[in-house]
Amino acid sequence: MTALPRVLDLFSCAGGAAMGYHRAGFLVDGCDIADRPRYPFAYHQGDALDYLAHLITTGDIERYSLVHASPPCQAGCALTVGTNASQGWGGTHVDLVAPIRALLDATGLPYVLEQPNGRAEIRKDLSLCGEMFGLGVLRHRNFELGRWATAQPAHPRHRGYVRGHRHGVHRTGPYVAAYGNGGGKATVPEMQTAMGITWTDDREELTEAIPPAYTRWIGHAFLTARQEVFA
Repeated sequence: MTALPRVLDLFSCAGGAAMGYHRAGFLVDGCDIADRPRYPFAYHQGDALDYLAHLITTGDIERYSLVHASPPCQAGCALTVGTNASQGWGGTHVDLVAPIRALLDATGLPYVLEQPNGRAEIRKDLSLCGEMFGLGVLRHRNFELGRWATAQPAHPRHRGYVRGHRHGVHRTGPYVAAYGNGGGKATVPEMQTAMGITWTDDREELTEAIPPAYTRWIGHAFLTARQEVFA
């Protein structure tokens, strides 16, 4: 019997990315600095950089086929420095992209490094949007792919606006704003439905989550690319 591939999910939050990899056929181990009791797979609470460095030093990193990292995006995210700065998101934030990339390179493994739009620090090897998967959010995300590659899927035209208030104008549309409160933004049940996440009802965790459909697609693409290499 062939062993299932295993992915290390760093800065895991509540497991949006993890669930997608699981559905693609991976075993998943998560790591986040916060207590995440809703995380649906094996979990290590701790600093992600320290944990990855430990795995490299001990050689335990070799159990993994792929490493996924979603470091905090607040240092350059438009939501932080823009209209939501008044909500307390505009303070000083540490940029962890460069140090986590250095460790990812040191693993010698294929990796996925994720950030939202507006972050120039990563290569945009892959860009995904909720409309590609028929979701109720747009939630554009960019992915840097280390030691492997896949083709960019077509980005279909958006079907309309994101529902809510923006710059004094209220619009209706097929997508919800899955962050914050007020201004027509999504309720927790709406966020869960729009992203396909049912195992957490914590607003902060949903706000930070990657829809599982994204990493299910990435996981399948990685496994296909790996099969082609060894064919």
